[in-house]
Amino acid sequence: MSTSYTEAQFGFLFEFPAGEDLNSWFTSPCEDQPATPPVAFQAPVAMADPRKRAAEYQLTEGEESGAKRQRSPTRSRENSGGSNEGDHDNMSEVAAAVGGRGGGRRMWVKERDREWWDRMSSPFCPEEEFRRAFRMSRATFEAVCEELGAAVAKEDTMLRAAIPVRQRVAVCIWRLATGEPLRLVSKRFGLGISTCHKLVLEVCTAIKAVLMQKAVQWPEAPDAAADVAARFKAASGIPNVVGAMYTTHIPIVAPKNNVAAYYNRRHTERNQKTSYSITMQGVVDAAGAFTDVCIGWSGSMSDADVLDSSALYALRGAAGLLQGQWVVGGAGYPLMDWLLVPYTHQNMTWAQHVFNERVDGVRAVARDAFQRLKARWGCLQKRTEVKLQDLPIVLGACCVLHNICERAGEAVDPEISFQLFDDDMVAENPVRSQAAASARDNIAHNLLHSGAGAGFFLK
Repeated sequence: MSTSYTEAQFGFLFEFPAGEDLNSWFTSPCEDQPATPPVAFQAPVAMADPRKRAAEYQLTEGEESGAKRQRSPTRSRENSGGSNEGDHDNMSEVAAAVGGRGGGRRMWVKERDREWWDRMSSPFCPEEEFRRAFRMSRATFEAVCEELGAAVAKEDTMLRAAIPVRQRVAVCIWRLATGEPLRLVSKRFGLGISTCHKLVLEVCTAIKAVLMQKAVQWPEAPDAAADVAARFKAASGIPNVVGAMYTTHIPIVAPKNNVAAYYNRRHTERNQKTSYSITMQGVVDAAGAFTDVCIGWSGSMSDADVLDSSALYALRGAAGLLQGQWVVGGAGYPLMDWLLVPYTHQNMTWAQHVFNERVDGVRAVARDAFQRLKARWGCLQKRTEVKLQDLPIVLGACCVLHNICERAGEAVDPEISFQLFDDDMVAENPVRSQAAASARDNIAHNLLHSGAGAGFFLK
């Protein structure tokens, strides 16, 4: 029978053999013994020869250092926000035998409150409460979990059970939906802070790998392109429009390197506060779903510069794959053979005014889509804790989830509406193609004389 001594100052548990003096153990002649007692270490059985005792301690030193790597000191976890994935376990302690004489050591796992997640994951949770928390219905959430199951699932280990797929996906979606700090995510789901951060990145990466190509698709097929063009023409009168383009800015913390490139002068002047951002360029179809996204260029770049650096320009525009089709953009973009933009000069004709009005109606589809995107995923509204190199993956996941919700017919709750504040600047070279300028004039003439501009004259 042994006597247990608990040292509250360190929060550690020690066990000593019966009859052994506490002071004699700390003054053991073992040279490799650490100054601070190791966590959850069970002392070896007392021996007459101190050298034999030191040798036995050295035999388990590697195993003990492995235990140190598995646990995080309480104070360092509080300071750095760190934790390991084992923090999710609701057991108060896990005992693991490491061999050797005298039994094994004990490792302690912090017990966390999971009441909120248990309530949300229950089938009895009201649908409206679930929708407010995750910005999607339970059916859509379950469909996403089923798609990502194979990519994010983990196997149980000898020390702990793996976090379930539904909880992994829920951590990511709730973090994207609310934009709350990781410490609050940790409290909601009963997980460690670093575990939550790891899960968000893992699930976002899985969304990009598994769902991006399915959810974000350009209307390649003739039937798909014709359907999109017909819907845009019915709304605006402009023929052969296959997409509406818009560029927005996502606020970030000032980066350590190349900070001037991310400085956003327009947002700084408006908010009277130094602002840094990255850009997100997107093309949407007539239903407001993204068909192309370009994410991650620095906030100091103009809309035209972002476009010139995008894959859309390189793979479709410059390659001539959009001949006979139009993408409609704002005044910040140049007029090209496939990109239709409004007139920006002074003293415009009636036909040009009508054309600008119709172009603005098409652009409103893209602008409204970005507005719903930022309203649905609150992490896009404020500076995030995500590192700059990981941010494009997170923003891409938001676009994918936006498309899934839009195509499921799920509206954004009016209580979480968001207003966009992106200034349009006239492109330095507003006309890059004279053929496109002639085509734009013909479209404007036809809109005026076909009756499509009647609403303009009634204003």
